[in-house]
Amino acid sequence: MNKKILPPLTQIPPHLQTIADYEKQAEQHLAENTWHYLQGGAMDEQSVRDNLEQFKKIQLIPRLLNDLTQGSTQCEILGEVFPHPIFLAPIGHQQLFHPDGESATALAAEVLGSNMLLSTFTNTDMRLIKKENPFKWFQLYWQGDREKSLALVRLAEQQNFKAIVITVDSPHTGIRDRERRVNFQLPEGMQHPHTPTHIPLPEISTDQHPVFQGLMQIAPTWADIEFMIAQTSLPVILKGVLHPLDAQKAVETGVKGLIVSNHGGRVLNSAISPLKALEQIRKVVPNDFPLLLDGGIRRGTDVFKALALGANAVLIGRPAIYGLSVAGALGVAHVLKILKEEFEITMALMGTARINEINQEYIFQD
Repeated sequence: MNKKILPPLTQIPPHLQTIADYEKQAEQHLAENTWHYLQGGAMDEQSVRDNLEQFKKIQLIPRLLNDLTQGSTQCEILGEVFPHPIFLAPIGHQQLFHPDGESATALAAEVLGSNMLLSTFTNTDMRLIKKENPFKWFQLYWQGDREKSLALVRLAEQQNFKAIVITVDSPHTGIRDRERRVNFQLPEGMQHPHTPTHIPLPEISTDQHPVFQGLMQIAPTWADIEFMIAQTSLPVILKGVLHPLDAQKAVETGVKGLIVSNHGGRVLNSAISPLKALEQIRKVVPNDFPLLLDGGIRRGTDVFKALALGANAVLIGRPAIYGLSVAGALGVAHVLKILKEEFEITMALMGTARINEINQEYIFQD
């Protein structure tokens, strides 16, 4: 029996109060293989679970009786002031989840003052994303060579994107058992205006390895990052860094910020959770070096815990797509509103008036 797929909602029903509510509702709006693509991860999905579980191991220790009448969730990153530290992670192929795709997500981000990271694999041309909105960064998947990659950066510069985020943790797609079991495929003819879904591989001889001499031959290196930094006036941020030594090298190379991420557990199974990695990386980079955490955020308390461990902001991926699947731009906006309000109330109950007051003194770890 085929699953009945509900159309997107045009108004938010009262039972949708949390991200967990949205997750449950979203499944009803998506085809089964699309749902498994969204929820799945690499191999046995241990990293997907760990990303969530790490937040549960941290307890909050509130301070009381502070004057919070001047409270604010504003944060400053790379000289730009954002209304709050809840950003939208780069997610490709968003028309899988709603016909309006990234246009809907961008509208919600603008209304809620959230910084949006637009994926290279967007279904919506970046020239259709509102040029005047200052809160947007462009996420670059390396295009196999410098010339093609730089062409996308130049277009992002012209469209007033404020930073270039280079994803460096997925030179090879993760082994996703769940996707293969349901035979997930992108819809035939789905448009990706800025890149093909598969970068052409270099020709190799029969005695060469298709991964090491094939795919890895066109993967980016530190030299390519240096090249890109030299070619653009925009700050370059690396997404997917987990090792403190890579963080140190990024600082030395001229990278302006890092997104600590294991790609939502979708690439390398049993990779360290971003929350654990964040704590280690914060120790080895300058105090004012921007670190963003991506992965596992489901409540406003999670946002607080990430900031306490050294993040300057957080990114949400799957939660935003739950909202998009349920109700388009309205759903994404509501998801952001839920997290923003939960975070504001958490800050107030924790006795913190400003983002820069949040630190490890407010948390307890086993």
